[in-house]
Amino acid sequence: MTQGRIITLIGASVLALVANDVAAQTVARDAGEPSHRSASGAATTGKDGGADGNDIIVTGTRAEGRTRLDSVSPVDVLSGASLQRQGTTELAAALATVAPSIDFPRPSANDATDAIRPATLRGLSPDQTLVLINGIRGHTSANLNTNGTVGRGSAAVDLNTVPTVALDRIEVLRDGASAQYGSDAIAGVVNLRLREARSGGGASVTYGFYDTQVDTANNHRTVRGEPVVTASLWQGIGFGHDGFITLSGEYTKRQPTNRADIDRRVTPNRVTARYGDPEVEQFTGFVNAGTSLTDNLSLYAFGGYQDRDTRGAAFPRNANALTVTAGYPDGFLPIINTKTKDINSAVGLRGDFGGYNVDLSLSYGRNTVDFRTLNSANYAYGAATPKNFYDGQVAYDQYVAGLDVTRKFDVFQSLNVAFGIEGRREGYKIVAGELASYGVPANGGVPGASRGAQGFGGFRPENAIKRGRRSGSIYLDVEAQVTDKLLLGLAGRGEDYSDFGTTATGKVSARYDVTDWFALRGTASTGFRAPSLQQQYFTQTASVVTNGIPVQTGTFPSTDPVGVALGGLALRPEKSTNLSVGTVIRVGGFDLTVDAYRIHIRDQIGLSENIQAANNPQVTALLAPYGVSAARFFINGLASTAKGIDAVAHYRARTERAGTFDFTLAGNVNTIAVTRVPTSTATLNPAPTLFARNRILTLEQGTPGEKVTGTIDWSLDRLGALARVTYYGNVNQPGTVARADVLTGNRAITDLELRYTASKGAQIGLGVSNLFDVYPRATASANNSTGVLGFPYFSPFGFNGRYLYARAGVNW
Repeated sequence: MTQGRIITLIGASVLALVANDVAAQTVARDAGEPSHRSASGAATTGKDGGADGNDIIVTGTRAEGRTRLDSVSPVDVLSGASLQRQGTTELAAALATVAPSIDFPRPSANDATDAIRPATLRGLSPDQTLVLINGIRGHTSANLNTNGTVGRGSAAVDLNTVPTVALDRIEVLRDGASAQYGSDAIAGVVNLRLREARSGGGASVTYGFYDTQVDTANNHRTVRGEPVVTASLWQGIGFGHDGFITLSGEYTKRQPTNRADIDRRVTPNRVTARYGDPEVEQFTGFVNAGTSLTDNLSLYAFGGYQDRDTRGAAFPRNANALTVTAGYPDGFLPIINTKTKDINSAVGLRGDFGGYNVDLSLSYGRNTVDFRTLNSANYAYGAATPKNFYDGQVAYDQYVAGLDVTRKFDVFQSLNVAFGIEGRREGYKIVAGELASYGVPANGGVPGASRGAQGFGGFRPENAIKRGRRSGSIYLDVEAQVTDKLLLGLAGRGEDYSDFGTTATGKVSARYDVTDWFALRGTASTGFRAPSLQQQYFTQTASVVTNGIPVQTGTFPSTDPVGVALGGLALRPEKSTNLSVGTVIRVGGFDLTVDAYRIHIRDQIGLSENIQAANNPQVTALLAPYGVSAARFFINGLASTAKGIDAVAHYRARTERAGTFDFTLAGNVNTIAVTRVPTSTATLNPAPTLFARNRILTLEQGTPGEKVTGTIDWSLDRLGALARVTYYGNVNQPGTVARADVLTGNRAITDLELRYTASKGAQIGLGVSNLFDVYPRATASANNSTGVLGFPYFSPFGFNGRYLYARAGVNW
């Protein structure tokens, strides 16, 4: 651990001890009041958005009545109010602001990854975090991240398909939990808990814009505008004795941002690119419902639908003979248009049968992404080129059926036994685009000209696939309160997949309450992540004319004849070993949790570099029969180890005249080391470089090694204010060589908000995100020859600058 990280940790500990001393002095005054958690930190919520340390959690435990501070694993409980008291209305961005262990970079000029941006937990891959909705497994996006961004090679759940207005709270389990929940829970679990209301409602409109000074390496300019408008509505409807239907809806319209540098290739020098957040228009609706059918049986259901239209920019095509022929005498800027449709749904029955709590559920999720390239050209068509292209579609769907049974026994002080089964069917499909998006006209087109839409070429007919798989699992999860002080847990799970076979995982956990105010806890577990269908079957190729002969290059499945020729094998699941140890301290209105962890992942899956026929004669001979000049595919064999510490300290001070003050200090210190890199395949030993320097460093240094958030949230009757400072450690957006690395630098971002909130009536908020207009380091000219990449898109806080916003609404 570096000296800087040690200082950060010591600083957090000192502040926590100071707060502890203050808390000790106020125990008598606060006696009889429940302990609370900050609305802006790791917290659950009361009506005012503050947090209650006695709130019940349902993630990480199947025992009833367990609170966050009583849990055996670290769980953050984040209120819906804390997510909404921000300038952003994106769930993933809001979650990253209040949870130090979560990172949400904003890639740009990276195809569909600009539109479907993944979040990470503890610096691991986005697909190594399991996302639940009301405790039921969510589905991943159909989009596979194949570009050079954080999370390259992953297909993760798109958190932004669930609007914050639909949420009551989010529970984040920061611990390996594959034995409890199945595949993907290597880094942890994010459980989105939907709002449940029989009455009441609210509507709000948030309007924001940027007021920023953009200082790239070669340009200084002022930007005011690029507005974002979000309108949201929710309504609770009661029926029967306890039935409820909660409806939520949200509409967002976001103008694109642009932080590109000037292009020195054109005269006069000017900005020719669009680099920043894409243009977005989206509609989202959710319904959450439940009712008792009998005294012992209840019915529940939820459903959500989102339609998102996103337009991001590719690299500009400056004027040349080809652009002139295509009808663009001044060049053109291709726009990559993704139209995403997303469905989340579930229905279930739960009841008490002879002392057994039984929960039977069926869920269905589907995500489709249609690709279009606008304002572009296919040079092979010459002057007859279309300007807009349909590039095809990727689609993913998932059915999950589960039966969960729990029962409490009078053994020891208490014994909670849970067991269940789960069946899952997944499907993945690629649909080809129109001919002009990838090929040439019937007459053969312009000889030697590149084929396909500039910016994003379409899927070819030979790329089209339709695949599926089935899996089944069984688990046992036991928690025993052995004595007043000792809690023990044991979980085991077996899974069988139709494509790669069986796997088993286990977890042991323990907690010992040394005193009423101090406890020790720890876990040890094994985990796994099944290779996704997207990783197994994604195919995208382009035809390149070489010496008058069209040859293919692109991404192939590892089991495709091209992949097999280069030594590709059927993908195996990633495996992990997780260790965690921590403490819980609580005195009066103060609490502190500190948890250290070690996560070792083996057989990790990565997307290889392009293996080119020109590399050596052996590769040339292997690829020649398939007319392929270069190919890449997914490979098992990477290994990495993540080590770190999470700490969350909170103190709530109540005064009669000055109101209530919530102080939260939360931080994550994290290091990742790649310990094994494959250098050969089944047919190539040694192979050309399979994973370049920049791929390895992205895993190790692509997320901040330190992130600390300090928050003060004040409320007095209907008035309130929030001040937050978030410190981000340096992030490296690595190049193929060291001189091409782009560093963000250490940065602190300050957010402020003032609010007026009535339980019924007007709701007003005024705020500023990034008050001091902080940017990551500008990309140096040497690493930005086109002028597009004004700032590193690995930046964990984005690169848009100061943002002003106003929120107005009404509750009823």
